[in-house]
Amino acid sequence: MTSELLDQALVEEATKKSGLIWVKGAGAPAARALWHAWHEGAACVVGDGPGEQSLAGLTDGGTAEVVVRGKDKGGRLVDWTATVSELAPGSPEWEATVAELKGKRLNASDGEAMTGRWARECRVLRLVPTGGLLPLPDGSLAEPPMPTPATTRQPIPAGLPRLLLKRRGRKRA
Repeated sequence: MTSELLDQALVEEATKKSGLIWVKGAGAPAARALWHAWHEGAACVVGDGPGEQSLAGLTDGGTAEVVVRGKDKGGRLVDWTATVSELAPGSPEWEATVAELKGKRLNASDGEAMTGRWARECRVLRLVPTGGLLPLPDGSLAEPPMPTPATTRQPIPAGLPRLLLKRRGRKRA
């Protein structure tokens, strides 16, 4: 009994203090980093709308694997399984959860109208721990990057370092 309570406390504290969690839904090719808020015993996430994070692979009634990393060094702290439940917009649970998420949302373009947009266009999910921890993996977990339309920068022009060093030299004199 005490082992279960310690596991539950570890999951809660580590997840509360982590800025991101890595979540892999059933059938998803890889885990995704999601910002979240811990509310009433679950990690709550919002997404799948314009300008919001993707919740691909997370379905209502499904399961997910959650990896929590530390803020200081980024090392893996704990892995746990969760059941996924989608909250109905406008329900009391949805309102309470969105109030928590709203405080964690950074750089929202629509400010106070954000919750209305979430109700119309997004999904709010609760990831409830099922109890017990997953064993930490052995070996490398390196995976290739996920496909993205983003590109890397072009090489810098050959003369740029000289120009930058010349400007620094003038400032010192």
